Formats: sequence, structure tokens, C-alpha cells
Amino acid sequence: MQVLAALCFLVLAHLPPLRGEVVGSFQDIPECLDFFYEGKVPEWGAATPGAARLCQRFKNSYHFATLYDTLHRIAVYSAYRFQTSDGGGREKRWFVEPQLVDLSLGAEMRDGYWLGQDNPGVYLGERQALNEDYTHSGFDRGHLNPNGHHPVPSRNATFTLTNVVPQNPKLNQNAWRMYESQLTDLFNVQCSQAYVLVGAIPSADNWIVKNNVKRVNIPDYIWNAYCCLDNNGQPTHSGGATARNTEQNHVDRRTLSELEEFLSQYQSPVGELFLNNCGA
Repeated sequence: MQVLAALCFLVLAHLPPLRGEVVGSFQDIPECLDFFYEGKVPEWGAATPGAARLCQRFKNSYHFATLYDTLHRIAVYSAYRFQTSDGGGREKRWFVEPQLVDLSLGAEMRDGYWLGQDNPGVYLGERQALNEDYTHSGFDRGHLNPNGHHPVPSRNATFTLTNVVPQNPKLNQNAWRMYESQLTDLFNVQCSQAYVLVGAIPSADNWIVKNNVKRVNIPDYIWNAYCCLDNNGQPTHSGGATARNTEQNHVDRRTLSELEEFLSQYQSPVGELFLNNCGA
């Protein structure tokens, strides 16, 4: 029996670790690094208090990566590779990340309603936003990684509340939507591959409040950065944008250098958003 126990211990000790969606480092899951150009994870946001690193998993596959601010309950950024959409329908559910509640609840994003039904007495919203936080708030559930930049099932995976922020409806449905559409045209025509980062800059003290509790921070700005590659995997061009999260409904296009300078006003170090600034 002692020999059998020793053998079992040796086998278990050499098994690979269980790979969940919430990770200590994006490098813990090689597939997660695929969403960053040349596997370089930006320094931006790494020191965010309460940050959680999410390899967004849906239908047993990874679809993008998110650095999530569990204190403000919004994403710092989502990182993804652009994919031409196949025109699939919009997801009708909103997912949450079970492992932000309890590591034993599984690695896949889950429908928040059914996860709550299956786990009575467990509060899902301690470290993340819930669907009801946005209800009657006056703000859209604004995708950072846009669903229109993916085919199904990656498109479905973007409908997780860890990938959205409270976005002014006028901005979300007009200028920012048009900017995302322009990027779609750019990436389809001029890029063999495109790596994208989309993030938010939290406000000092502007929140969605529910029952006198500050639930979800309303960001001051939304920002975007992209790096385009040719058929040989060489960078060809890059760019970015920022937008105030107000009814101003205006997007300012920026170079990567201009964007990094802009971000440096809010947190440092910024560092490179893409390896070698996407060949600049």
C-alpha cells in the first residue's frame, strides 16, 4: 500500500497543473499569449490593484485575454487578434467569470443567471460586475473586444461582463461603433493579421450605484491600439484612438507614440503596447 501511495504521489506530482481561466500570469497558458503580438504582454496596467488576468475560455477554447480590475469591476484592457466575422447572430446571454468567485466553479465563462441558480447563497458580484448592475443605469454594456471583430464562437465569447465597461450610449452606438467598423475595413483589406488592445481609464469617483453601493466604475476614456502584419508576419502599420466616455461622441485617432504619451498621464510605466512599437 505504501509503494502504491508513493507511485500515486509521483504521478500526480508530474501531471501538468489544471489550467483555469484566471491565471497568475498570461504566460501560464501558452494559448493566451497568442493574443499578444509576439507574445509580448504590455506593462500598462500590470500594477493595477486587484488585477486579475483572464484567459477568456468558451466552449473549451481560448478566444482572447483580459486584464480585469476587480476593484473598479471593469476591464483594464482586452487583447485579441482580429478575425473576419461570419455574420453570426449576437449572443443573448451575458456571461460572468466563475473563478473570480471561487476557483472550484470551473474555467469556462458561464451565463450569470444560471451560474447563480446553480450556486444558491454564493454572491457572484463581489469581484466583478453583474448584468443587473447595468440595468436602468443609463449606460450601455460597451464591449472592449468588439463582437463584430470575430466569427462564432469567438463572437459569443465577447459577451462576458469582464469584457465590457459602462459606456455612454451616444458614444457606443455612434462614433465608437463607426470607428470599430472602419477598423474592420482596414484589417480586412490591408492586414494579413491584426493584433488589438482595447482598454478603459477609470474615473476618480464616478460609479454605477445600486442600493447605495458603488458597483461599477464609469471610465473617463476608452482607448484602442492596433498592430497590422503582412503575409510574412512583418509589421506594416499601426495606430490607435481615444474617446471621452461622454456625449461628446468623438474619437481622436493617434499614433502608438501619441497613445502611449496619453496613457502616461494616468499610469506609469506605460512601456511598449506592442513589441518594438509594432516595428515603428
